[in-house]
Amino acid sequence: MRLSAFGEKFFSGAGILSLMDDLGKAMADGGSIMMGGGNPGHIREIEEVLRQRLLELASDEQALRKLIGVYEPPCGDRTFCCALADLLKRQYGWAISEENICLTSGSQSAFFLLFNLLAGRTREGGQQKILLPLAPEYIGYADLGIDSDLFLSIRPKIEEIGERYFKYRVNFEKIVLGPDIAAICVSRPTNPTGNVLTDAEMRKLSRLAKEHGIPLIIDSAYGLPFPAMIYTEAAPFWEPHLVLSMSLSKFGLPAARTGIIIADAPLIRLLSGANAVINLASCGFGAMLTVDLVASGEIIRLSNEVVKPFYEQKMKLALAAVEEQFTGFPYRIHIPEGAMFLWLWFPDLPISSRTLYERLKQRGVVVVSGDSFFPGLAPGWQHIHECLRITYAQDELQVRRGIGLIAEEVQAAWKAAQH
Repeated sequence: MRLSAFGEKFFSGAGILSLMDDLGKAMADGGSIMMGGGNPGHIREIEEVLRQRLLELASDEQALRKLIGVYEPPCGDRTFCCALADLLKRQYGWAISEENICLTSGSQSAFFLLFNLLAGRTREGGQQKILLPLAPEYIGYADLGIDSDLFLSIRPKIEEIGERYFKYRVNFEKIVLGPDIAAICVSRPTNPTGNVLTDAEMRKLSRLAKEHGIPLIIDSAYGLPFPAMIYTEAAPFWEPHLVLSMSLSKFGLPAARTGIIIADAPLIRLLSGANAVINLASCGFGAMLTVDLVASGEIIRLSNEVVKPFYEQKMKLALAAVEEQFTGFPYRIHIPEGAMFLWLWFPDLPISSRTLYERLKQRGVVVVSGDSFFPGLAPGWQHIHECLRITYAQDELQVRRGIGLIAEEVQAAWKAAQH
């Protein structure tokens, strides 16, 4: 079989494909400790709200027919889009309408469309790129480009905080926005580190994007206004040059694959057209299930009062387990300001994080090696081989046990290096 360059990309093994494959195998064997992926935890109160809504839809003949038997338009369920626009106008005063909103089959699909609509080879033979101003960044971005070499990442400043913590800061001095930069993209909170870029950092990135006539894409899959998994001060904002990506996954609907893009109307029309070509229509399941929660604003209350505290408590328990069990070797933790991850840094680790990942997999612990999160970064930075991402979203006892096994493997690596 002869493959295109696009086909070769998947044959060679994409990072996100490897991660999801590992997770699938671990789920199948049933004995592994799942600390690798971004699957949300199961929150009973949220599940009960969604169960009740699903029962209502199933008992309403017209609603059920729409849910399972009618194509939505390429831009998604208009009732949902109108409800969301009204909510954001009430909550934040944003000057948007349903014409500024497009639904996609998950945010991964949305970013595939966005990145390839904006960046890649041009008709003139040039190459446009997406600037990631703060590496590390989401593993799922890395292989989304139809063309290779789609990203340019900036090495961050590292601020060490106390004896055990640190925080990445945007190194604005290193950002150069030439004509080859098609857009800036950040996740907030950042996956994998849980970093929340400050309001000042966001305003400065927004100003840079506006001055150069390019979009600033903000991936808010874990952020505001929902699911609100932010544990520090942060404010959402939107302007016509911004592209805000949201999702229903971390609110509790990962299987519904509902991505939400808010942008200037011309880009939304372009995105809707691409959606029609690739997906024909948007999946309406998540939108129909949550439209009443959006219209009433209940989705924001549930996010702030149920979802956020659920993960914040899990984060505190995971931190306590790390501080208790990580002894006898150097480590730092990125300040966990949001999302559902701990980003662990082992300075001068005598083995690579990739080797550590493989050893942990043999012990039945699925994590993610830190070197998967630096697309477009110039080679030569040892730091990327010293980090792991773990998730604390699942069962607390399993997370605690997994943290103990990570400690054992790091201790063993140091012991072997000293002999």
